Amino acid sequence: MSGAKLDRREVVRALLERRGDLLVVAGLGSSAWDCTAAGDHPLTFPLWGAMGSACTIGLGLALAQPRRRVLVVTGDGEMLMGLGSLATVAAQRPGNLAIVVLDNERYGETGMQRTHTAYGTDLAAVALACGFGKAEIVRGTAQLAGVRSGIHRGKGPLFYQVKIGSDPVPLVLPPRDGALLKHRFRAALLGSKAAEA
Repeated sequence: MSGAKLDRREVVRALLERRGDLLVVAGLGSSAWDCTAAGDHPLTFPLWGAMGSACTIGLGLALAQPRRRVLVVTGDGEMLMGLGSLATVAAQRPGNLAIVVLDNERYGETGMQRTHTAYGTDLAAVALACGFGKAEIVRGTAQLAGVRSGIHRGKGPLFYQVKIGSDPVPLVLPPRDGALLKHRFRAALLGSKAAEA
């Protein structure tokens, strides 16, 4: 809708700064590029496909690694495509999962067409209706400290819809080799022996 919006790269940089052993699933397209721009990291799994699946991949990871904090960073277009995943996440209630939706109200990878959030769809309200304990819309930098705290220490599942601008940013691409990304993430998470299995 209207009003000043946050800079997507500054938001992601702030959330991933001093990340420690945080596990990150980066949604298709710009979200993956934003995470890479913040610093390519072996514990970040950027998606090169599977649009609409970032939240379900993050859910599986959070359930498989209950002692690790898991963050999904995705866009509003992908979240709208996988809206049912919010109900599944809420039903499973992983306490270690946070979802950040970078909402520029556009389908950035297909021509910047407006998404439903540009017309008033409130993804945070959808998450609350699905059963998330906490879901909010983030509109200012002052809120980012709370988002960061939630990601690292909050009782999940948590949902943050961050309103960002739609200005183009330079591409900062992660490696394009899906097998490499999978093996790199697996080795960083489970050790080199697990990556060989």
